[in-house]
Amino acid sequence: MLHVYNIKDKPEYIEEVAVLTQREWGDKSLSEDEFRIRVNKKIHKIYSLLDNPYYCKLILLHNDVLVGFISIFEYDGNERLDLKPWYATMFVKEEFRGNGYSRILNDAILDEARRRGFSRLYLKSDLINYYEKFGAKYIEDLSNGEKLYYIEL
Repeated sequence: MLHVYNIKDKPEYIEEVAVLTQREWGDKSLSEDEFRIRVNKKIHKIYSLLDNPYYCKLILLHNDVLVGFISIFEYDGNERLDLKPWYATMFVKEEFRGNGYSRILNDAILDEARRRGFSRLYLKSDLINYYEKFGAKYIEDLSNGEKLYYIEL
C-alpha cells in the first residue's frame, strides 16, 4: 500500500534519504569516508530543519519500503536568494520509476505548501519539459545553466 508521510513522522528513513540525496546530487568523486561524512551532515541538517516552516520533506512508502521523496526548502542554492520557498529534491528510486509516483509526490508537496499558506513555489532544473506537466511556468535561465520556474498554488 502506498502512503505519503512527512519525514518528521518517520525519522527512521532519514538516513536512507540522506544517502540517496548524496548519491543523486552530491560529489561523485568522494572517498567512502568523505561520502559518510557528507551523509552524516545531511542527516544532521534534516533533523535541524524539521521545525522550520519553510522546510518539509515528504516520503512515499510502499509497504514500508521507501519509494521516493520530495521537499520544500527555504532556499535552493544561491542563484535567487530573493525567492522562497522552493520545490526541491523530487526523487523516485530507479526500480519504481515509470509508475506515476512522481505525480503522487508532486501533488502531496503542493498540498503541503498550500496548507502552509504558500501561494507559489519556485524550482530550478536542467530537465526539459518535465516540470511543466506539474504546472510549472518558466521564468528565466539561471547563471548555473538551469532554468527557473514557479508553480502557482
